[in-house]
Amino acid sequence: MAADLKGVLKKTLVTALSLSLVITLMPLLASALTQDVTTAKGNETSTGNVLGGVPTRVTWEAVVDKGESVSSVTVQFPEGSDLTADSSARLTVLNGIERLSVDAQAVIDEQNESVTVDFATPLEAGLRVRIETYNACLPNITGEVTLSGSFTRDDGQVEQLAQSPSIEVTQASLAQKIVNWMDEQPFIQAWNSVTVLRLFLEPQLIVSSIPTVFTGWLISLALCLVGFPLAIPIGLAAAFMKISRSKIMHVVAALYTGVIRGTPLFLQIYIAFFGLPLMGINLNQYVLAVMVMAFNSGAYMCEILRAGIQSIPKGQFEASRSLGMNQAQTMFSVIIPQTVRRVIPTMTSEFILLYKDTSLLAAVGVMELMLYSRSVVALTGNMTPYIVAAFFYLVVTLPLIRVVTVLEKRLALADNGGGAPAPKPKRKLRLGAKKQAAPQAASDDQKGADGE
Repeated sequence: MAADLKGVLKKTLVTALSLSLVITLMPLLASALTQDVTTAKGNETSTGNVLGGVPTRVTWEAVVDKGESVSSVTVQFPEGSDLTADSSARLTVLNGIERLSVDAQAVIDEQNESVTVDFATPLEAGLRVRIETYNACLPNITGEVTLSGSFTRDDGQVEQLAQSPSIEVTQASLAQKIVNWMDEQPFIQAWNSVTVLRLFLEPQLIVSSIPTVFTGWLISLALCLVGFPLAIPIGLAAAFMKISRSKIMHVVAALYTGVIRGTPLFLQIYIAFFGLPLMGINLNQYVLAVMVMAFNSGAYMCEILRAGIQSIPKGQFEASRSLGMNQAQTMFSVIIPQTVRRVIPTMTSEFILLYKDTSLLAAVGVMELMLYSRSVVALTGNMTPYIVAAFFYLVVTLPLIRVVTVLEKRLALADNGGGAPAPKPKRKLRLGAKKQAAPQAASDDQKGADGE
């Protein structure tokens, strides 16, 4: 029991010493300025976020504590900030809601990224100091930043400011920096003054929407690049079934191609996305999108490959059999390679159609090119993102259309004699030249006879 009493006395003594130490140091730790406001004006038009690395207005406020006076204040911006020649600062001193006229001016130190104010007459207790810095760039990061600094008491003692309230900063992309630069250009302002140009081709919105639309473009391209290779074996299997001697297989293939080609892809997407969940089949939307696109394109690939196989002369089959090849060897070693060569232009056209048809997936909420651009349109009320989306479609389709044209020309030349150039026609002499050549030839003959 004595030990317990001893422990209680020891804890009481430690607590008393701690309290006395705090009371002793309180005057030394007290600050003459209490910072209660640190804000930045949102500089992203669409959301109002504070973007780092982009000029904005930063406001810092503090109140002189009771019984204190302050002769100067230095507000230090966080590391990574940027104060340039375009930056400016404004000082405001308030007594309640009354604005006071003081002999002082805020000076920007571009090298140290700070703002300093020296007061001719020290500020008394209760006065509020507000320093607004314009065109100040906060660090280009995502997170919270705080302002630091120091102040000088009326007795000349310099002390560090306590940590200020934090400012939430979002990292600015290159596109956002370009947009902020474009906002200040007179020629762009003149362009946007025309309503039609502003609604369909606003330069700032073109730049700002490219990253978002680009993400959707990658998804659309990925859906097509995965779905199209899957459609080829589906179409090839259906083509074999359709040209087979088995009536059952022929009917199944004909039913598959007839239904798929005879109904809109839009309807097939709706049936897959809303019908399968009713049956308890829940798949990832992108997996389901690839399946729908592959089965739809497979029906068209079936007819393309079937027509290509049947265009090969029957003599190729007979020659292969005479060499001892069975039906499978003949098909995959002789017929299919020739078929693929003939149907490449048509397959490329099918790829273009499939790529454009990915836009229909936006109707069921699949985030692809069209839905990404539509989200920007809904946010801005401007049609420019749709124009940007059209550009991304054309980036793929126009080169492929050119490829199809070149392939068709080369195949046409190959079918007409291996592409060998036609012989040049002989040049004919003009009628007048023939008449002059005949007397000349007779004269030469006569001279020869005389000589003999």
